[in-house]
Amino acid sequence: MSDLTNPTAAPRTAPPSSPPTEWRPLARPAPRGAWFGAVVVLVVLAIGAIGLLVGRSTRAGAAGAVGTITVTGSGTVQGVPDTLQFSVGVQTIRLTATEALTANDLGMQNLENTLLGRGLKQKDLQTSNLNIYENTNSHGQLTGFTVDETLNVTMHNVDEKGILAKAGGAIEAAARSAGNGIQFNGITFSITNQGSLLAAARTKAMHDALSQAQQDATAGGTSVGGVVKIIDQVNQQVLPFTYGYAAMTSSLHAGVPLEAGTQPVSVQVTVVYALN
Repeated sequence: MSDLTNPTAAPRTAPPSSPPTEWRPLARPAPRGAWFGAVVVLVVLAIGAIGLLVGRSTRAGAAGAVGTITVTGSGTVQGVPDTLQFSVGVQTIRLTATEALTANDLGMQNLENTLLGRGLKQKDLQTSNLNIYENTNSHGQLTGFTVDETLNVTMHNVDEKGILAKAGGAIEAAARSAGNGIQFNGITFSITNQGSLLAAARTKAMHDALSQAQQDATAGGTSVGGVVKIIDQVNQQVLPFTYGYAAMTSSLHAGVPLEAGTQPVSVQVTVVYALN
């Protein structure tokens, strides 16, 4: 039975319809040129930011930079030598090499015994030279052989009273023992114990360096700060006292007078100071 014939039946409604479909256009990719331009802009901005930071850092470093000044100071003090050294030896000429060597050995032994008898110690004697060579005439003919040997002698504490006289006596006795065959190569004085002298010279050198730095800094409108670097150089002059053979033999009867005198000990310092 249809609904029209049944007045009590609920009215029938039509089924819901589907919502209408909304049509949207598809998104189109951005042009290639637009992406490239955006990348370029970002790179430029990044470079600008880095440049700004570097500029600030450079200005800050320049503001905190400290200048320096380099000067060289010198200091010299005088000291009395405490060590004496000389070379003494024997030369012998004979017809044969064996005869020359035997005779020279005897002369050197006498020389060494004389020095030891004058208070020197075995450790203060050192052989420094031994030569054996032929002698020939103007025609190249063999006339004999020469042997010479040398001792280096060191005497300590010569700055003490009486030691120089002792050294002079040892030299004279050595010359007498060697006779006409003596070989004497001079005397040198030196300062072995330089500790206190170096300290005094170094203090003078540092004062000299600081004085120079202050003068230069004042002239430049600034002042000297702390020490950045120090380079130290020590220079001791060893003064030779040469006694030639002729002078030696002519003075033997009067003895061998020796005077140590004084000797300079110098220090140079190169100092780098900071400038305020």
